[in-house]
Amino acid sequence: MSSPQAAAASAPDLPLKRMLIGGAWRPALSGQTIVVENPGRREPIGEVPRGDAADVDLAVDAAAAAFQAWSRVAARDRGRLLLAIGEALEARQEELARLIASETGNALRTQARGEARMVADAFRYFGGLAGELKGVTIPLGEGQLSYSRREPIGVVGAIVPWNAPAQLAALKIAPAVCAGNTIVLKAAEDAPLAVLMIAGICQDHLPPGVVNVVTGYGKECGEPLAAHPLVRKVSFTGSTAVGKSIMRAAAERVAPVSLELGGKSPSIVYPDADEDWVLDGIVASMRFTRQSQSCTAGSRLFLHADIFDSFLDRLVARVSALKIGDPLDEATDIGSVINERQFTKICGYVSEGLSRAESRLVTGGMPPQEGPLTRGYFAVPTIFADTSNAWRLAREEIFGPVLVAIPWTDEEEAIRMANDSHYGLAAYIWSRDIGRALRAAHAVEAGWVQVNQGGGQALGQSYGGIKESGIGREMSLEGMLDSFTETKSVNVNLALPPPPGAR
Repeated sequence: MSSPQAAAASAPDLPLKRMLIGGAWRPALSGQTIVVENPGRREPIGEVPRGDAADVDLAVDAAAAAFQAWSRVAARDRGRLLLAIGEALEARQEELARLIASETGNALRTQARGEARMVADAFRYFGGLAGELKGVTIPLGEGQLSYSRREPIGVVGAIVPWNAPAQLAALKIAPAVCAGNTIVLKAAEDAPLAVLMIAGICQDHLPPGVVNVVTGYGKECGEPLAAHPLVRKVSFTGSTAVGKSIMRAAAERVAPVSLELGGKSPSIVYPDADEDWVLDGIVASMRFTRQSQSCTAGSRLFLHADIFDSFLDRLVARVSALKIGDPLDEATDIGSVINERQFTKICGYVSEGLSRAESRLVTGGMPPQEGPLTRGYFAVPTIFADTSNAWRLAREEIFGPVLVAIPWTDEEEAIRMANDSHYGLAAYIWSRDIGRALRAAHAVEAGWVQVNQGGGQALGQSYGGIKESGIGREMSLEGMLDSFTETKSVNVNLALPPPPGAR
């Protein structure tokens, strides 16, 4: 990862992208830049402005100036513009996918193309919901008209991370803009290029200032955005620690927040689910093909003791068949970790697992010290077997391909261990007995539970966490209404007395 000091020096041979502020592409006022790296090759691929509070001020002012006119555009007309953006994004889907793979390290075939497809789908989905921005009437009597309106909040400040930057940006821009808000989005410094491409396509269809994107480090750019007095709503996806600081900053002006934060998600496998399709589901739910850089990764595997060893043996065979390599190679299943800092953090967790007497390394371990995988930040899928849910690797979000398998015999104990976490984002239940599986799904503490499948989220279904995994919901009509509109109630007295002098 490029340090701020190294990034300050310009690299004239690299493509320089600019921030979108008020319909214009601008450098940082300081003139400083950040080098963006391809983590699979440890090679620089571009530069973006190193924005700070002064740039945030310009972007928020531009969004505030655009708000009044944009909020008065008919909802269905806003929806039509979003549909057009979705079509434009689909036409450039492969270009976007290759950009995502280049800057995130996520494999093109298994991850980046699906993310690019979701970006277009998100704009189309929310564009189609524009007509649902409506209130209700309440029958208070013949002499009263009582109705409510769904009104936009104002300027939205949004911050997205690097693991799925394009998808998460679309899931903030599309509903916020559809609801009549304007937005300033801060892209992750490690992966801003795809977000800037999306912003450019939005700018081709929307009035200046409706969508603004700034780039920079969290302390210098993200914090000023979250604390800005003209930002009426903050929508953040990222770590729980940063989410707490975002919430504190917003509390100073009583601004609403939506927070989609970390997770340490459990997978509970019953003895009747000792089958190949469940093995595939565990691989999917662990997000191994995204290097497990996902807040929904099912990184705590609670396996029934009767199938514990045999299941793990077969799981190792599944995981070992996945090819790790260059994210842009069509043969690659698993790409690279985002940067050196994250790579070092993952290696530290693996090292701790290897030194723990109570744990057993099932597969994986430390990354290779020689060969083609040393070219980038490649972590190998790693599984530890242990009897405890209380040690660090079973409690902390690693955000890397490290799975901890824990045996159980009593269902109540399995659910107790699953719930013994300050996180509550996702959970996975595996059993052929649907009644039993649903009982567990209802008992587990998570905002999103999948039964007998391990895939990703679906547009139209409200998604979000409980406990320290977040506040609010996304990806749905309900999420758009709750996150990006305010309800105004209007009461009208229809039973007026006749005016003076009337016959």
